[in-house]
Parts: sequence; C-alpha cells; structure tokens
Amino acid sequence: MNGIAKGSNETKGNNGDMHDLSFYRFVIDSLPTAVLTVSADLRITGFNPWAEEVTGYTEAEAMGHFCGDILQGGMCHDQCPLRAAVKGKKPVALVETTIRNKLGETVPVRMNAAGLFDDSGHLLGGVESFQDISRLKALERERDNLISMFAHDMKSSLTIIGGFALRLLKKFKGIDEAKQEQYLEIIKKESDKFELLIDDFLELSRLQTGKLKLNFAATSLDKELMGIVDSYQLMASERGIKLKLENEEVLSLIEADVRALRRAFTNLVDNALKFSKEQGTITVTTQETVQDVIVKVEDDGIGIPLDELPFIFDAFHRGAGTEEKRGFGLGLAGVKTIIEAHGGYVRVDSELGKGAVFSVVLPKSGKSEAKQRVRGGG
Repeated sequence: MNGIAKGSNETKGNNGDMHDLSFYRFVIDSLPTAVLTVSADLRITGFNPWAEEVTGYTEAEAMGHFCGDILQGGMCHDQCPLRAAVKGKKPVALVETTIRNKLGETVPVRMNAAGLFDDSGHLLGGVESFQDISRLKALERERDNLISMFAHDMKSSLTIIGGFALRLLKKFKGIDEAKQEQYLEIIKKESDKFELLIDDFLELSRLQTGKLKLNFAATSLDKELMGIVDSYQLMASERGIKLKLENEEVLSLIEADVRALRRAFTNLVDNALKFSKEQGTITVTTQETVQDVIVKVEDDGIGIPLDELPFIFDAFHRGAGTEEKRGFGLGLAGVKTIIEAHGGYVRVDSELGKGAVFSVVLPKSGKSEAKQRVRGGG
C-alpha cells in the first residue's frame, strides 16, 4: 500500500519513530475490510487482499488504473467519495453505494474515503475503504418483507373480527341465534389465529436471537411423533385423508428440547394437512443411522413449484395458491430455526402437483454437539 506509506514518509520523514514501509503494508493487508490507495490523479497505488476478494481483481490487475475503472461504482462519476474527501479536505464516512465486480455483478458496499495531504496541505493521494454489505441488504429485505407480511396478516384478521363485531352491534336484534353464534365463532376463530400469529412471531424472534433457551434432555421421538399423529387423526379423517406413522424400529433416545421439537413436527404435520388433497395420504416415517435420526413427513398434495423451493423456509413466505390456506408463513421458518438449534437440518423435496417430502435430520447427541451440518439438497 505504497500510497499511504508515501504520505506518511513525507509528513513524518524526519521523525525518529517512523515505522518502515513494510509495517504499513502489513497493517493494511491485515485489515478485515477492502482498502485501496490512489495517487493524486486517482490512479490505484495499493490494493489489499480484501479489495481483491470483493472486486475479483488482483492487485496486479488494479495497479495503475483509475479507481473508477476498477470499481465502476454507482457514485464514481457524479458523487465520487474520494473526490469529495479531497475537495473538502475531510474524510467522507459510511457512504452506501454499489460497485461492479470483475464478473460484472453489482455489489452493495459501505464506503469511507479520505485524502492524504502533506504538512503543507498539498495533495499526495487518497485512501478508500469499503465493505461488501450484500448479506446486510438481504437481511434488510427479509426484515421489510417480514414486517409487511406480519402487518398484512394482522390486518386481515382484525378486519374480519371488526366486520362481524359491527354486524352484531348494528343488527343484533334482527339476527337469529344461529347467525349470532356463527358470527361469534368466526370472531373467536380469527382471534385465535391472531394470537397464534403473535406467539409464532415472538417465538421465532427469540429463537433467531438466541433469547429462547432450549432445555435439552433425553427424549423419545417415537412417543412425541405418535402423540402428534394421534392429535391430528380426527382432522384428517374429516377430510378423508389417511394419516399414518411408520417406524422401521424403536428409535434411540436423543438429546432434545421436547417442547421445541414437538412444535416443529406439529408444524410439519399441520402443513401437510393444509396442502393435502381430499382422500390423500400423509405418511410420517422414521429411521436411524449411527449418528442421526431421520424423520420424513410426506404428502401427496399440491406440491411446491420449483421456483418457490429456495424460499420455502423464509419467514412469512407465502407461495402461489396458498392465500386461502390457514397459517401465516411463520411455521416453516420456525421449524428450520428449531431444528438447526438442535444441530440438525431440514430439507424439502417436491414437485408441483405431486406432493412434498420434508426430511428432518437430528443428531442423537443434540446439545453436546450443536454443530454446523452439511446440508444435502434444498
């Protein structure tokens, strides 16, 4: 990073405590952020490893070129942070813009820039640091989508509750008891959905921020799955759906938070029922390997379009054709978060019109090895 060293040498050259050139190079190359230095005419004189990582250009490829030709930034021509820093003789901080990497891909970055001047105020060059904020922008989009869908779903339930309450208030005397009871049942149902939405939202938030503590203990997954399947038998039979549990063998006990796992598998069975066809079949199967237990929830329902699969575990994602279905889209996001908190993973295989298979893989060791897992498939 000769540009920085040059400025320092010219301003501090007579000081006895001046570090040598290699030290400055070492410091800049060690920074966990992209840094480039330029000459007074904005030609690149230094390009650290993180700059190579973010832009895709090597230092050798970048050296001597105008910084705007390498970064191709959204502000390079009209609002260049470096030009602004040089002109104003003060640093420009935390500017959000975009650059274009060597592959032609747009990369959102957060940028800082400063001019380098000697003791007489003469311009020697400049330094610019920038960080790839692609992940941050993705999280912001997810947050905005989550808030939007949360507000939409709250409003839907409140509109229904308010509408039927208003009917009762306006026409109470003219409504027979059967209608009154029907309206009140709808109000109660929507109130329950509203409460469930808030509970799901808060629990997902606590899980994702690590504020919901999981209590791991030896757990019989067979017993929990049997209880869940039994609890949904009536609902399934009313729609002519065959719901069954198939165990290859009695599963070993696993280390798990039983309440959290029960919630996750309840969501998967409920989801299968939600999107199953009349007279369909839902099968919950289990198997065991040396290290893991595997649970699959399979239905022969409407399936999931291929372009929806990458987003199926996003909070509040609502796929095409699901508007009339119960639920608010937090369920699968919660399932993913709970399973990953146990050191496992969940995947989905599906084809439109041919049902879906949700596979959950859980390590038997649970808490003692809440490890990063290699995920196969979607």
